[in-house]
Amino acid sequence: MTDDAAPTVLARPAGRLGWLTLNRPRAINALDLEMIRALHAALDGWEDDTDIEAVLIDGAGDRGLCAGGDVRDLAARITAGRPAEVALFFQEEYALNARIAEYPKPVIALADGITMGGGIGVAGHAAIRIVTETSRLAMPETRIGFTPDVGGSWLLARAPGRLGEFLALTGGTMDAGDAVYAGFADHCVPRAHLDALREAFERRADPETPTELVLLFDETPEPSRLAAARVWIDDAFAADTVPEIIERLRARDEDAAHAAADTLEELSPTALTVTLAAVRRARELPDLRAALAQEYGLVMWFAHTQPDLPEGVRAQLIDKDRSPRWQPATLAEIDPGLAASALAFVPDEPLRG
Repeated sequence: MTDDAAPTVLARPAGRLGWLTLNRPRAINALDLEMIRALHAALDGWEDDTDIEAVLIDGAGDRGLCAGGDVRDLAARITAGRPAEVALFFQEEYALNARIAEYPKPVIALADGITMGGGIGVAGHAAIRIVTETSRLAMPETRIGFTPDVGGSWLLARAPGRLGEFLALTGGTMDAGDAVYAGFADHCVPRAHLDALREAFERRADPETPTELVLLFDETPEPSRLAAARVWIDDAFAADTVPEIIERLRARDEDAAHAAADTLEELSPTALTVTLAAVRRARELPDLRAALAQEYGLVMWFAHTQPDLPEGVRAQLIDKDRSPRWQPATLAEIDPGLAASALAFVPDEPLRG
């Protein structure tokens, strides 16, 4: 069945399990508003169902759980001057992120394959987060002139050392070992064992808890590359500003540090400046909902005032010329008060839920 003919979210009971499958495999299960609402509805229906003891979320196809939100549609709405529609999408998506985190029954996420952006919002706040040897996790928003959201800033702010700044600014990709080390995942299960794991969740006789079941299939992932790179990452990304971070990276001997500097010099100066401030401020926030509120203000600031998001989507996803024309074009042109102004922005459409 094609993506167009099938429901975009499959929701069905499976034994003691409520099973949710994101079902847009051709789009790597990218989230749209219809899917977000379907996920809400399923969680509502199962919350008081005594036959359902846990919820499993996975993705159709073999490419990934979820490549993110439908940013092409988002950029089109911004360009068309429809910010209220942009606000509605984020309001409902962020309510879903918080719902998953606070759900009274264990939510289990299989972050197999590509799990990025909005996919992190679905998987990263689950009670049990499982990756595989094929997992590729990232918050790549700065690459389209945007900033990490869906509670990503909350996760990034709690990564060891300065990994949060590194991953947020560069949009770097984590494998299974990195994801567990950085706090984006809890367990690594080989892809070949996922069907057996799903069946175990359905039947769930002994052992008693979902976590105990996962441990029967859990295997130690390959050592984290991020852990091995902590020396130069912590040194460089502790600097106060993005230009100072780049300067420290250039002064390092490691090739990977120079590659990170090259990446930063290609990305939106506005997105980098705001993202650095957002991750650091998220370290001081009390909980996920506070981080989502901060992110909502920032994404609406981008939607209302900044040309870099639609331009980044154009360059990376539509025309694919990989030559975005950022405004301003260089870090030297950034107003010193830019990040504070962005963080102080109050949207006309308040965050609900």
